[in-house]
Amino acid sequence: MRTVKEAAVRRNEILDAAERLFGTKGFDQTSTNDLLAEVGIARGTLYYHFKSKEEILDAMIERISNRLLSKAKAIASDQSLPILVRLTRMMQAMNVSDPVGLEIVEQVHQPQNALLHQKMQEHLVSGLTPLVTEVVKEANAQGICQTDYPKQTVEMLLIYTTSAFDNLMEVSEQERTTQIQALIYNLERLFGTKPGVMAEVILPIFTQNSTASDGFPDPNGEDGKD
Repeated sequence: MRTVKEAAVRRNEILDAAERLFGTKGFDQTSTNDLLAEVGIARGTLYYHFKSKEEILDAMIERISNRLLSKAKAIASDQSLPILVRLTRMMQAMNVSDPVGLEIVEQVHQPQNALLHQKMQEHLVSGLTPLVTEVVKEANAQGICQTDYPKQTVEMLLIYTTSAFDNLMEVSEQERTTQIQALIYNLERLFGTKPGVMAEVILPIFTQNSTASDGFPDPNGEDGKD
């Protein structure tokens, strides 16, 4: 007897299977027939939920983005961590380190997937902005920052980093260092901190050890473990 499942359950099964296959075989090498065999469904069922492989990729991007934001939210609410540590770890939480996520992010960064890249960044920026803003407000209250526009300043930070640092691996080491120093310099003025404060937040993000990538551009192509 054919098993009939709720739409949400079946949809997640398809996405889970796609994550396994994309992570092991790669997006381009995974066919719809592979997906059908992995899930054990008919082609009509697959197309009922997703019209194309690209639409599956789009849905997976949303799932991965939500996972990253969930980690950032947990860090933001952890009052046991100092404010500056929370800011650093929230940015680090945007890194993807699992094979599935890395494969998807690699696909998103392909020129033909520019729209998906933009959508992933927009999703992360919109979700991360209120989380970081609340932490910056705490920093304001404690005298660490002095900005009258925390939300707008955070938006400027996130939008800038998702564009200016997107191709950082393609520049020279000297240029990369200069861009990081410029970022720190400008952030200290935007957030109204004392010299050296934003370096404490930003530098750990750029000096990480294990391979990863993220919805935001990863300056080193690397990321660290907490």
